[in-house]
Amino acid sequence: MPMYKPNSYRNARLDVGVGGQVLDLETAVKDGVLGGVGGGVLVSAGVAEKLDLKKMIGELASVEVPSVFICPISLDPMEDPVTLCTGQTYERSNILKWFSLGHCTCPTTMQELWDDTVTPNRTMQQLIYSWFSQKFLAMKKRSEDVQGRAIELLENLKKVKGQARVQTLKELRQVVAAHSTARKAVLDNGGTASVSSLLGPFTTHAVGSEAVGILVNLDLDFASKSNLRQPAKVSLMVDMLNEGSIETKINCTRLIEMLMEGTDFEHESLSSLSLLLRGSVVSIGTVPPLVELLPSLNSECLELALYILEVLSSIPEGRLALKDCASTIPNVVKLLMRVSEACMQLALSILWAVCMLAPEECTALAVEAGLAAKLLLVIQSGCNPELKQQSVELLKLCSLNYTSTIVISECKLTRTIQ
Repeated sequence: MPMYKPNSYRNARLDVGVGGQVLDLETAVKDGVLGGVGGGVLVSAGVAEKLDLKKMIGELASVEVPSVFICPISLDPMEDPVTLCTGQTYERSNILKWFSLGHCTCPTTMQELWDDTVTPNRTMQQLIYSWFSQKFLAMKKRSEDVQGRAIELLENLKKVKGQARVQTLKELRQVVAAHSTARKAVLDNGGTASVSSLLGPFTTHAVGSEAVGILVNLDLDFASKSNLRQPAKVSLMVDMLNEGSIETKINCTRLIEMLMEGTDFEHESLSSLSLLLRGSVVSIGTVPPLVELLPSLNSECLELALYILEVLSSIPEGRLALKDCASTIPNVVKLLMRVSEACMQLALSILWAVCMLAPEECTALAVEAGLAAKLLLVIQSGCNPELKQQSVELLKLCSLNYTSTIVISECKLTRTIQ
């Protein structure tokens, strides 16, 4: 949500969804665009239900709200706006709390109040209710449309073949990835079993990659996981890990991780799934393109990519591939202190594995890439203790295998290594 801007609400402009027009507050009030006939009412099973503003605000938490609707004190949308004698509007509970603390000023202008009366701003309240109602109803309609489309695509899967099947799966994957309501619709209508049934010994990679892309977005239960652990399905994933695109390899790895999670994991499947991971280590040059992609990935994809590289770093072939890739150390070092703690933990594990493989060579490259200074920042930051300990151990490794004076010079600090 936006920061509050202390402008007069009379000049505010906002989209109230009337024919796509952007209206200012005075025009909206004048024309009666305040949730008129049918506004703020949800019709369900023929019964009109008045919408609750608090619920709508919660449901639309990720939507950008016009700053004129934001309380200057809490920076949250107002539910019960009141106006002071200075003309500034606040959420009632917030301004009363301000007064209870002994303040006799307007929080926004800091003017002394000549009258401590708070006047309900009904116009603003109606406009807020109207805006949230229209956004909420539009969201509900889109949600229903998405659910319907997901169910329709599932039905189509039973009828189509060849390229038409690939296109149907592709659209379903896009819908499922973007909408939680579509994911629920797929789960509630037997979609997991339908999509899983497409994976087998005669499945093309085009169909398999789209099917896996759908499954990784679903909450798989015990029966679904057991079904996906069948040798024929595992074999297909092995093939796609060896020959598929980067996106397919990432999705296959995510699916494998899901199958290995939880207490319901079957031990007899361990060897085949372990083989699946090991067989994909560096085949068809998996590591270099993934390392090159690191700087351009968004946060979600970055964590997945680092997870894959961290898994690969746990086996000899993977460590060697990471060491031999010239971009591994500089690209991973750059990520430190710029990503989430989960990503940093994965990045440090990768760097540790590579540096332990060839300490003198790799620690020199790492320090020259700025690793020592980054590690000191991690150690001095408010990160979790485990992350700090990883950084300390890696810094010690650098100090043992690289000229200490250079490490200290790089960091502009002394005796830190000790």
